Amino acid sequence: MAKLYFYYASMNAGKSTTLLQADFNYRERGMDTMIWTAALDNRFDVGAVTSRIGLSALARRFDPDTDMRAAVLAAHAARPLACVLIDEAQFLSRTQVLDLARLADDDDIPVVCYGLRTDFAGELFPGSAALLGIADTLVELKGVCECGRKATMNLRVDTSGCAVLDGAQTEVGGNDRYVALCRKHFMAARRAAGEGGNA
Repeated sequence: MAKLYFYYASMNAGKSTTLLQADFNYRERGMDTMIWTAALDNRFDVGAVTSRIGLSALARRFDPDTDMRAAVLAAHAARPLACVLIDEAQFLSRTQVLDLARLADDDDIPVVCYGLRTDFAGELFPGSAALLGIADTLVELKGVCECGRKATMNLRVDTSGCAVLDGAQTEVGGNDRYVALCRKHFMAARRAAGEGGNA
């Protein structure tokens, strides 16, 4: 029976690399996959999943209105898919997550999602919240804080490297805009930037 998986971590923990390795493993055995990534992520090649270590693969792009289940089933009818792999899964809508669960439950197609758990303020992303609630399997990938502890938080920083406390939940960026930290150092950086005891 197929399952819905959610691999989550802070930034720079190797989520895209892990996705690309899984895709390679399926394809090496002659099995087809379908890769998706968020349309708003334009840091690297548009329409591709790209890891920081230089691996890349073409991907379909989703936004909140994309009917991913219909697209997967159409491709699956033409040539059976062994797995659906989704990068930047935090940007999925709750409806899309429910549709992905149906792919696993009703259509017997495994779906493996990779994404952030929380945003720069420590709040759950909608897609991540839905996945944490209904995924069959949850796997935390390990990122590393500057102190060597497990990084679980994503601190948004300005051009001076200071914590940003306000702004939209979604702002695409890489190492120039985000630092993966343990909770202790995340809270300390936010307090230093003026949040005080509300962190």
